[in-house]
Amino acid sequence: MVERTGYIDGEPCWADVVAADLPAARHFYEALFGWTYVDTGAEFGHYVMCLKDGRIVAGMSPPMPGSEQLPAAWSLYLMSHDLPGTAHRIEEHGGKLLVAPMDIPDNGRMLFAMDPSGATFGAWEPGRHTGSQLFDENGAMCWAEVNTREPTVTDFFYHGLFGYRQTRIAGTVSDSGDQPFDYSAWSLGDADPVAGRLTMTSAWDGVPAHWTVYFATDDTDAAAQRVVAAGGRVQHGPFDSPHGRLAVIEDPNGGVFTIISR
Repeated sequence: MVERTGYIDGEPCWADVVAADLPAARHFYEALFGWTYVDTGAEFGHYVMCLKDGRIVAGMSPPMPGSEQLPAAWSLYLMSHDLPGTAHRIEEHGGKLLVAPMDIPDNGRMLFAMDPSGATFGAWEPGRHTGSQLFDENGAMCWAEVNTREPTVTDFFYHGLFGYRQTRIAGTVSDSGDQPFDYSAWSLGDADPVAGRLTMTSAWDGVPAHWTVYFATDDTDAAAQRVVAAGGRVQHGPFDSPHGRLAVIEDPNGGVFTIISR
């Protein structure tokens, strides 16, 4: 079991989902991943901590007042031990602050932003809450990547933000082998990659730029069956990749994420 007590700057450290129908979301993720839940109470807007085997792995919340009609979405947070500095670099490199650095009492500080290609993301400065307590384990986040139509601009922005070492991978991929594949794997120093950037093709028509969160599962095909039984939908897959078997999932509220078995 890969337990985590902290993350370095630039690592994906947390993910949460807004769910208009919170009971449906809780039922769905319990059936899919075996999550249990702790409601943090009215003071924190009934933000729900999602636990796997007693460890905190993700968050879930009802919509903010006035935003009930917005589509459900998973949000990714990158670790930052200097949130004001991160906020400055976001704007310096062409991004936009949507939520300025703000305190989450006793837990840490957060901001929310949009990169120059339109993908939104958060940054988290830890207090008592240091991020997901499990990583790359069944039912926990294991990877994240930004999907964009502006790869050069996106690579430049995030390199400026956290200094990622970016290794570009290009080729073709599809059942017919004719779809272009342009990927950039992002590492911090000499370590293994922590995140990536995928260039969106015509197959993504109508889908805006966004960050995708991956959760690990022991068996992608079996998990895909649980998705349907619990009221979700398999958007794509399961299919094989060099890193494992994947499926793109939509939860009952419309939140989209990816599952993978190594």
